[in-house]
Amino acid sequence: MTLLEWAGIVCVALLGAGALAAIYRIVRGPSILDRAIATDVLLIVISSALCVDMAVHHHTDHLVFVVVASVIGFVGSVTLSRFVTDAKKEPSEHA
Repeated sequence: MTLLEWAGIVCVALLGAGALAAIYRIVRGPSILDRAIATDVLLIVISSALCVDMAVHHHTDHLVFVVVASVIGFVGSVTLSRFVTDAKKEPSEHA
């Protein structure tokens, strides 16, 4: 087993722990913003795991999935932040 394979195992283990922590935060909340951030973290963990797999096995088969997950995470975060800032405005500012 090469050093790169050992590093891949360590990375996957740490990413798995991060995924479990993100899933816990998605389930427990308490607010919608906590859940949204945890969802973004979970998308990043999944993308990172795919990148580790590509590095260890010397291929680029999952590159499209990494890019799509990144775009979905970005668009979701921007949309949610716009929604939250619009919801926090006072009614006099909408007139």
